[in-house]
Amino acid sequence: GDSFIWHIKAIHPEGRTLDVKAVDQQGNMYDVKAIQNSNQRSILDIKAFIGDALQLPVKIVLNEDSKKEIKAIGEDGMLYDIMAIDKNGEKLDVIASSRWGNLIDIKAAQKNGDLYGVKAFSSEGELNDVKGVKMFKEDVEMEINKVKIYAHIKALPQ
Repeated sequence: GDSFIWHIKAIHPEGRTLDVKAVDQQGNMYDVKAIQNSNQRSILDIKAFIGDALQLPVKIVLNEDSKKEIKAIGEDGMLYDIMAIDKNGEKLDVIASSRWGNLIDIKAAQKNGDLYGVKAFSSEGELNDVKGVKMFKEDVEMEINKVKIYAHIKALPQ
């Protein structure tokens, strides 16, 4: 087909990869993937795959305290945490880190403060950076299911 799925992983400094998952309020984990449409490999959408058919947008959202968090957004407005899972099952928050113009670094954060890069991997071994993309100067880009979106999450060429 014309649509390809890329895996989203956090990269440990020793070269290990950590799965990136969407986690619901009951602790259920779902895959987070990048979607490549046709031959366009420059900007890939990031989605949480819930079951066989449902794909939820993954965005940087603004909460009531104006804190920016990375979440998957359900059709009913329910938010799913985005976490990296290490080999011992420990969950690391995936966060919006530093901002450079319109791009925001996306990192997995260890409890000790260490930050790991987050990447998209194609089945052919290609690698893209996962970044937040700010399109407008306003804090709120749009609303999805009554959730305020600060920035979009995309996989971009390195």
